Formats: sequence, C-alpha cells, structure tokens
Amino acid sequence: MSALFTPRSNALFRLVLVLLIAGAGGTVAAFMVYWRVPYGTGQQEQVAQPVQFDHRHHVQDDLIDCRYCHSTVDRAASAGIPSTELCLNCHAQVWNKSPLLDVVRASWFANEPIRWMRVHKLPDFVYFNHSIHVNKGVGCVECHGRVDQMAAIEQVQPLTMGWCLDCHRNPYPRLRPPEEVTNMAWKPDGDPAAIGREIAKKYDVKPRTSCYTCHR
Repeated sequence: MSALFTPRSNALFRLVLVLLIAGAGGTVAAFMVYWRVPYGTGQQEQVAQPVQFDHRHHVQDDLIDCRYCHSTVDRAASAGIPSTELCLNCHAQVWNKSPLLDVVRASWFANEPIRWMRVHKLPDFVYFNHSIHVNKGVGCVECHGRVDQMAAIEQVQPLTMGWCLDCHRNPYPRLRPPEEVTNMAWKPDGDPAAIGREIAKKYDVKPRTSCYTCHR
C-alpha cells in the first residue's frame, strides 16, 4: 500500500508553518511600526481649517498670547478653542470686510460656532489635563512645537504612550518657569536639567507613571 503523503510533504508542511508564523509576526510588527512613524501618528500633516488663520502673524506680529484664544488652558483639561465672538473682538474693526473672514461673519449672523478641525488627537481612553502641565511649567512648545512659525498648525510630536512616558520619567529638561510657558523662544540660562529640578521642587512637580494617571 502506497504512503498517503510523500517524503516531500514534510518539507512543504514545515515551509507552510514557517510562512504562517512569519506572516502573523510580521503583521503584528507592521502595526507596531505603523503607529510609531509619522504617517501613522499624523505628524507633519497640515489640517485645513474653515478659516485661514496664520499663527505666525497673530503671535509674532500682533504678539497675541496663546491664552487669549485658548483661554482655559491653565484652568481646565481642555485648552479651549476661540469663539466667534472672540475673533470679532478684533475683526469687527480690523479686516472686517475681508473675504477671508466670510466664515467668521456667517458664524456670527447664524449664531453657530465655527467648525474648527482638531489637530492634536488623543484616543478616547487617554486622559490629559492641560492645566496641570501648564501650571507646573511645561511649555506649549514642548508638545505643540513652534506654533509661532506655522502658517497652518500641524502635529510635530508623535503623542504616543512611549513619548509621554519619556517625559514623565524625566521631565526636568522640559520644565520652565510657569510665566514662560507661552514663550516659544524661551531658553534656560544654564543646564536645563538642573534648572528644571529647581522648578520641580518649587512647584511640587511629581510626575506619575502609573497606568491610572492617564487611563481612568
């Protein structure tokens, strides 16, 4: 009676088994790499907004502080977005007939908010509080980059869990006096880590790395 499988079948079975294992491992690895490269994290992608708002002009030329538009950044978890009324505080007099502001005027007369597009997105299962970071001396530039040099806002940091943990494990080089948090060009006068340790002591900075800190 002839054998049901030829000796060659053993080699084919081993090859198929190796391919299945390699394929499964490769798929997992590909997903892990994808969420760690700019294409997956959304970095360097300029997001089109309903209003052409140039941060370079408003921050550098007009010297508007971040907290004027993002008014809850030091008081709440969310930084807040500018309302139509806030825009018109200036633009009811300045460029009040510019077609670039048609959306703002339409929002005012329709009594509907401007549909700003979110740029920095965290998963729903991640808790982040802007106020605690700002009041402890973490500058806006640490997470958002040089906004004062951006024509259109883009995400510059990966915002991954590993990136957050790197800062929580060693926050000192990234700390600055709270009064300088919105100063994009601020540089420490000396060793950043040493100055950061003094700031951490003064403002009782106690970075946490437990799961519950961000996953509540």
